[in-house]
Amino acid sequence: MFKALYKYWFRKGGWSVEGSLEPMPDKFIVIVGPHTASVDFFVGLMAKAILNLDSIKFLGKSQLFKFPHGFIFRALGGFPVERSKDNNLVDTVTEIFNSHDKFCIALAPEGTRSKVERLKTGFYHIAKNAGVPIYPIGFDFRTKTIIVKDAFIPGTSMANDFKMLLEFYAKIEGKNPELGIDMTIHEKTIQPSNID
Repeated sequence: MFKALYKYWFRKGGWSVEGSLEPMPDKFIVIVGPHTASVDFFVGLMAKAILNLDSIKFLGKSQLFKFPHGFIFRALGGFPVERSKDNNLVDTVTEIFNSHDKFCIALAPEGTRSKVERLKTGFYHIAKNAGVPIYPIGFDFRTKTIIVKDAFIPGTSMANDFKMLLEFYAKIEGKNPELGIDMTIHEKTIQPSNID
């Protein structure tokens, strides 16, 4: 029922898709940006339905999955993780990948809807440790297009990989453009000493 509703909103809102995740691997990470508004979550639900990502998960604090509201987060694709300061999230999610034959998650590398000067690197280290590809996806509110970039495997140069990601997202206009990714701000953060 939810999937049909998301597809209806997608068509009604005039959205389109550019690119594809096919052929879809058994394990992968989707990173979504720019993340500038709460409405991004609902566009993500539409993208999940349109791109046939029925099994994709998003990570949430384990407390969110307790009674009485836990079933809602699970139904939306939530996957509980312990977010305490003593818990290494990269290692935890890597182990989740290693313990499943099929697993995929969506993450927002900005980590917040506020303006940021650098992307978080956790998704990259998870992908590298688990040996899974990364699909960058952009939500362009100017053209109402969900843009899927070709997958890549983290390589030997993290700086080069992040430069490629920043160039991709800098061209995409989020719901609140002033909070989006500005390549001129991020350029100084993609040096190896800053991201490795």
